[in-house]
Amino acid sequence: MNDLQIKQERAKKMMLWVGMISMSMTFAGLTSAYVVSSTRADWLSKFDLPSAFTISTFLIATSSLTFFLAKQSLNNGNKKSTKLLILSTLGLALLFVYFQFKGFGDIIDQGYYFTGAESSITTSFLYVLILLHLAHLFSGLIVLMVVYYQLQKGRYFGSNTLGFELAHLFWHFLDLLWIYLYLFIILYR
Repeated sequence: MNDLQIKQERAKKMMLWVGMISMSMTFAGLTSAYVVSSTRADWLSKFDLPSAFTISTFLIATSSLTFFLAKQSLNNGNKKSTKLLILSTLGLALLFVYFQFKGFGDIIDQGYYFTGAESSITTSFLYVLILLHLAHLFSGLIVLMVVYYQLQKGRYFGSNTLGFELAHLFWHFLDLLWIYLYLFIILYR
């Protein structure tokens, strides 16, 4: 690898880190606003978070494991296993999205909406936190599809795995971000 390629790899990694730090700051601001707003008189302190969010947390944590195993498999040169594990990660991610929307449906079934007379500040915060995470997760889904496509084309070989490594890092970041949000919502009442 020449000096230019090394500099380009470092620049791409740095751009990803800057993006992830920016996303972290956004969610830090939103969770801080959540804490401040929880002192309001109309805050729902006995609101039950739907179990669909617990299921989705398990699914996204499992997707981190399958992506980790896919990286190990790629490093070992097992392309068939790598593809299968990336497809598993994608499937788990899609199930995560399904259960997120199921959770929204359960919140609505409890009588709470995003806006309007039936809304509350508590559930409005939940909608914003979850939808913003889902927006980032959709970019992660696109990344997974690109990784799978690149695997199909045989583009990851030897030391040419930067795209896979960046996707791996970003996916784990998204997973940890959701786990943070989930624990925050569960533990901070």
